Amino acid sequence: MPLGHSTGGGEVARYIGRHGSRRVKKVVLIAAVPPLRLQTQANPKGLLMEVFDAIRAGVAGDRSQYYKDLAIAFYGANRSGTKVSQGTLDQFWLWSMQAGAKNAYESVKAFSETDFTEDLKKIDVPTLVMHGEDDQIVPVHDSARKSARLIRGAKEIYYPGAPHGLTATHQDQVNADLLAFLRS
Repeated sequence: MPLGHSTGGGEVARYIGRHGSRRVKKVVLIAAVPPLRLQTQANPKGLLMEVFDAIRAGVAGDRSQYYKDLAIAFYGANRSGTKVSQGTLDQFWLWSMQAGAKNAYESVKAFSETDFTEDLKKIDVPTLVMHGEDDQIVPVHDSARKSARLIRGAKEIYYPGAPHGLTATHQDQVNADLLAFLRS
């Protein structure tokens, strides 16, 4: 069962778009980027290229500080009442710094400019779309809600107040929902 978080959701959609679902029983998309992040004629409410250019500048510039700052929005640590440990923020920074600089830079194009619309339409197995309603990285209305409309019969779970990193901040809820889906 392919499960994709964030950019990984695009990878899952593209895999099925290219190879079909013959070897796939179920799909889970968690805070996934599809269908398309960039503003285009087909996606007029998408983000401007300048947003992604700023991400590239952060990754190409002071990567260390960029990732420290990104961790805050990723886990919603800038929201009142959020409980996210310094350890979780530090872990995000460490993982991010371990990514190759060129790979991180080039991935911005992949997650921002790739249109996964047709790939999503080809998903024909039970699919669970999970997303935090306060995702500051991949806003729910631009991604999960659109993806769920493109995937026949998709089951949707939205977590009020949850950030992009909901698998850490809402771990127990996410795990329970995943288990229930897997057993269904």
